[in-house]
Amino acid sequence: MGKAKNPPKQASNESRAVLRMYRSSPQKLNLLAQQIRGMPVERALAQLQFSPKRPAQDVRKLLQSAIANAENNHGLDIDSLVVAEAHVGKNLVMKRIRARARGRAARIQKPFAQMTIILRDTSVEAEAA
Repeated sequence: MGKAKNPPKQASNESRAVLRMYRSSPQKLNLLAQQIRGMPVERALAQLQFSPKRPAQDVRKLLQSAIANAENNHGLDIDSLVVAEAHVGKNLVMKRIRARARGRAARIQKPFAQMTIILRDTSVEAEAA
């Protein structure tokens, strides 16, 4: 026998990629997610290419991974892809100690984040309508 196959986590006209355990605060990563949310893919890539923020190149690699997933796994048209969702979540926090005056200690928190990008094919929605 066996279990029934799990349903897919996204629709047939969607593709996604997840960046886990990224060593940056979720707040900094969320600034980039807000910039590309709702944009066509080629504009989002250009936006990240010329962004001065440090995580921008890693987010760009994540977006390229989502594009490759859309093309290879789902057979979607790259030219009609739009960044439907880009959200950031917290991951673990490394806790470190810094020596302070008079034998005391201060805690240093080094947060990790994870980011999910979901791309949607807009040409499929137009054909359905």
